[in-house]
Amino acid sequence: MVIIPTYNEAENIKPIVERVRAAVPEAHVLVADDNSPDGTGKIADELAAEDDHVQVLHRKGKEGLGAAYLAGFRWGIDNGYGVLVEMDADGSHQPEELPRLLTALKGADLVLGSRWVPGGRVVNWPKYREFLSRGGSTYSRLLLDVPIRDVTGGFRAFRKETLEGLGMDAVASQGYCFQVDLAWRALKAGFHVVEVPITFVERERGDSKMSKDIVAEALWRVTSWGVGSRVNRVLGRKPDEPSKDQSSKDQVSKEQSSKSQPSKDQVSEDQPSKDEPSKDQPS
Repeated sequence: MVIIPTYNEAENIKPIVERVRAAVPEAHVLVADDNSPDGTGKIADELAAEDDHVQVLHRKGKEGLGAAYLAGFRWGIDNGYGVLVEMDADGSHQPEELPRLLTALKGADLVLGSRWVPGGRVVNWPKYREFLSRGGSTYSRLLLDVPIRDVTGGFRAFRKETLEGLGMDAVASQGYCFQVDLAWRALKAGFHVVEVPITFVERERGDSKMSKDIVAEALWRVTSWGVGSRVNRVLGRKPDEPSKDQSSKDQVSKEQSSKSQPSKDQVSEDQPSKDEPSKDQPS
């Protein structure tokens, strides 16, 4: 299932849903709309009325990207979906590249569409946005000790079991640092993360949701996480586990949860194995 969070994306929602359905016809789409005043939710309802592979989750108001995705993840898991995908509504993530992420997920627990691995690129992006993105990924990678080139990217494919092992109830990040948070939790829980190259295209219609507050939240939270992790190591404290109940059958195995620090061999660049997600679970 592809989750597309929206707020004032009336110009973009129909073409992006149509492109997803064309790229992966068997995929289902969930539009998580934050009560957009421009009528995005109504357009999504019209798409759902015409296509039984499209659903709409109407939320009370604008509560942030993280909250929208968490609500979408819970809805998808509750409704039996085995693969859940993050995708922006503005066309910056190319639906035609979604099959590449799903193929890589055959041998991974989490697949990240990456702009900063070989083969990845950005198109029509202002230099300051590229600097902000590259700088944010580098800062997060160094401070959190995560071997991920594009830790802030938002084009991702998760197995259901991965999300269930991340302790979603404890996730408080709302803006784009939400993406850093989930990737870091996945590595700490011992999940195998793969990065695949994507082409990121600057939106052509509508307004970007990036703001100074989002950047400030990311800087504050990443710094707090990184400093806290280092203090714990110096004092010999056990690092916080990313989930609340590691004994749950739906969460990671003992072997995975015992890994408190990410290892470089947990992250690879598009090296899937032959193990496929269960075919009896919808995507």
